Amino acid sequence: MRTYIIKSLFKHPFTFSITIRSQTTSAQYVASRARDATFEKLMDKYKNFVKVIAIQDLILSNPNKTPPCISLDFLSKLSQKLHLNRGAPSFLRKYPHIFHIFYDPAKSQAFCRLTDTALEISRKEEEAVNASLPLVVDRLVRLLFMSTSKSLPLRAVFKVWRELGLPDDFEDSVIVKNPNLFRLCDGNEPRTHVLKLVGEFPDNHFTAAVENWRVTECCREDCSVDRMDIRYSFKHVYPPGMRLSKTFRAKVKEWQSLPYLGPYEDLMEKKKKTKAGLKGLEKRAVAIVHEFLSLTVEKMVEVEKISHFRNCFGIDMNIRDLFLDHPGMFYLSTKGKRHTVFLREAYERGRLIDPNPVYDVRRKLLILFFWGAMIC
Repeated sequence: MRTYIIKSLFKHPFTFSITIRSQTTSAQYVASRARDATFEKLMDKYKNFVKVIAIQDLILSNPNKTPPCISLDFLSKLSQKLHLNRGAPSFLRKYPHIFHIFYDPAKSQAFCRLTDTALEISRKEEEAVNASLPLVVDRLVRLLFMSTSKSLPLRAVFKVWRELGLPDDFEDSVIVKNPNLFRLCDGNEPRTHVLKLVGEFPDNHFTAAVENWRVTECCREDCSVDRMDIRYSFKHVYPPGMRLSKTFRAKVKEWQSLPYLGPYEDLMEKKKKTKAGLKGLEKRAVAIVHEFLSLTVEKMVEVEKISHFRNCFGIDMNIRDLFLDHPGMFYLSTKGKRHTVFLREAYERGRLIDPNPVYDVRRKLLILFFWGAMIC
């Protein structure tokens, strides 16, 4: 059993809004969160879309075949790993706009390939990723710069290569081609590698996404606050219908004014384990995961994936709890037997407010997926 903060408005935990603590399990803590219908509806379909993407990647990993394809026998062996509960053929037939099953008489086997439309979308995504390589390099540099050692395990980067919009050959197309920025070194364990940042950057070289929001907020015509008043604030967006008491709002305001070290500032020494010191470290951790999500293509990531960076970022607390503790900034969904977190401020009605070319192309595949789902 662990100690969790559980009392809050509408079952929303908030770190500094409560003095009463209770013993509860991690599962109960997750279950106690308030649901957001918009994100839940999106994830209800997305849980199977993730499987579609996994199969698509397997097909495209066979470039020697024209068009790229994969045998149903091989895919069936991966059914359990891919969570294809009713088997590979049944799953593929659900999405005829994406997958095409055909029989090769020469090999006496059934194969699966992408439809012409889906294959064209994958090519356009590759083009969009390649066109945004300077931005991709910047994302990777920023990720490394947030690390306390300016390095990351390569396997952790592999976990989020798609989320960061990296090319599937990023070791060659990004790391090797930028020796002035990156270096691959052997890790402490056999057959492991560490990606190190070797480029030199002056102080205040990087600006966090939240800083840009603060500037924009102060420049609004109807802005009634001074920039100094929001210099430590984050944007909070609550779901429609959620009522916040005066006490809750007061505690949010207190947290918003709390000073902290930004994600690109060096943490020179450990904060003393005082109440104020722990609050500052917690807010820095929130700032880091907020920036991490801001760097992703779709402003969302599986909690399990981002957890691989916890120690590298110097975060001593449970990352999932950070998301649950700040419901105005993050939304945690548990659909599809995986925990996925969204950056609330980036979304409106289930779509990105400020889309990018890679996201736009991926959404075309999502639309194809929805068509298949509606037919079935």
